[in-house]
Amino acid sequence: MRRRLINSTLAVVLVVIAVFGVSLVIVETRTITSSAQDRIESEALRLVGIVESSVLEHRPVDSEALSEQLDVGRFARITIPGQPPVEVGEKIPDSVIRGTAKGEQGEVVVVEESRSTVTREVGRTLAVVGAVALLAVVAAVLLAVRQANKLASPLTDLAETAERLGSGDPRPRHRRYGVPELDRVADVLDSSAERIARMLTAERRLAADASHQLRTPLTALSMRLEEIAVTDDLETVREEASIALTQVERLTDVVERLLTNSRDPRTGSAVPFDLDEVVKQQVEEWRPAYRSAGRAIVRSGKTGMRAFGTPGAVSQVLATLVENALMHGGGTVALRTRVIGNQAVLEVTDEGPGVPPDLGNRIFERAISGRNSTGIGLAVARDLAEADGGRLELLQAQPPVFALFLSRTEPERPEPEQTVR
Repeated sequence: MRRRLINSTLAVVLVVIAVFGVSLVIVETRTITSSAQDRIESEALRLVGIVESSVLEHRPVDSEALSEQLDVGRFARITIPGQPPVEVGEKIPDSVIRGTAKGEQGEVVVVEESRSTVTREVGRTLAVVGAVALLAVVAAVLLAVRQANKLASPLTDLAETAERLGSGDPRPRHRRYGVPELDRVADVLDSSAERIARMLTAERRLAADASHQLRTPLTALSMRLEEIAVTDDLETVREEASIALTQVERLTDVVERLLTNSRDPRTGSAVPFDLDEVVKQQVEEWRPAYRSAGRAIVRSGKTGMRAFGTPGAVSQVLATLVENALMHGGGTVALRTRVIGNQAVLEVTDEGPGVPPDLGNRIFERAISGRNSTGIGLAVARDLAEADGGRLELLQAQPPVFALFLSRTEPERPEPEQTVR
């Protein structure tokens, strides 16, 4: 590209020089020739005036006096009627420029000058024009090289950026070159790099979220299937299979929710559902794990509430809180439902050390953990809650109290609080 730009610029300059240079040479040659002719004719008029004065005074023409009046390198022939011609200067053997003047008494003066004088002057003019043309060509080459570098270097840089994008490096370079068209291309490439980076981040985030959120349910499902494999009691098989199918449906819902959130976190599929069923399901699923750990999980508070959300997503949020309480908390884990205004609140608390004071609500940020965990679970749980218009908050750090706020769909029927173990 550099060579093409240089060649094209040089071609344009050479055409301009050829057109204007030849025209200038022609004009200058004519001007120099015309000026020389005018000088010769003026010389002839001056000499004829001197000769005419001598004739009127009846004096002979003094050739020596005329030679002093004649410029060096010129030749003059003076013809007076009735007298022999008078020659002044040396004859010029080559081509000449001739000027003639006539007096009132019939005198004729012819002045000649060698054409080589004009040729030399034209040559000097050509040399000046050639020097100027050469300087113009040099300047054009330098300017073409500069412009070629100015245009080719950004294009090379943009090509490298595109190659980096194709090789999987989506970091935008944010370089601009002062050329509107090239800056526009750079803007598009940077925007593409940012979109690709967001897509890659979303894909990695989806993979991490899915791995984290499905790990525990799959483990529980595997345990159910193992129990089915070792038991001979048909009733137990049916019960465990029913629970396993429920878990599979919930896992399917969780996967769909994760995929939906990865595409557009604002897209929700909330519906009215029975909050008691979700709480009961989680208590039953986690009770064996707590029993194995020598701990208890209980539920209390208002019953008969219907909330607005996605049952699978709410189950996953609750499972994350219960699992965290099992892994990082201590003592009895309590699930309590209550009402605040038009919201249903589901609280999860335990008797463990709680959240370190330096973390606070940062516990919901990704990669933030106070117990050497991945720091993904609570972040995903908050995203799932917010996708359906709810919110997940840390109401109290020590002892820990996490609260899931959901919109109620209808007023609950007053019922006494109860505690189920």
